[in-house]
Amino acid sequence: MNPISEILVPIAICCVLPIMLVWFVIRKKMNETNKRTQIVLAAIEKNPEMDIEEIMKKISPKPKLLKEKLLTKLLWGCLATLLGFGLIGFGIYLGANHLGGTDDQFFSVCFGLIALGVGIAFMINYFVGKKMLAKDIEAEEKV
Repeated sequence: MNPISEILVPIAICCVLPIMLVWFVIRKKMNETNKRTQIVLAAIEKNPEMDIEEIMKKISPKPKLLKEKLLTKLLWGCLATLLGFGLIGFGIYLGANHLGGTDDQFFSVCFGLIALGVGIAFMINYFVGKKMLAKDIEAEEKV
């Protein structure tokens, strides 16, 4: 591999990629806010006596319910756990069949353990949150 690409690839993955992801998320939120602002301004121009708070309630995104948030944590926990098991299994497969170098096996198992830990943490968060927020979830469902 070229020495320059050995430096540029990790920099691109570790620095540029996260910055771009954050920029895209912020840009999406700004566009949504600008669209809502344009809708409100158009409504005010057409009817200046209109209640602005009512319009904002109708066009603003509804907050997620506690149950939805907990289910999202369970989903991410399951995905991260499966990814962790897959990477650990891949590392074991590489070692058993003497494929790749020892570094490949080591990194696969390390990233697998990290993903497994994150997945288990999300699942623990789900089950603990479910117990602690059971009354609040029931109250939200009644409303």
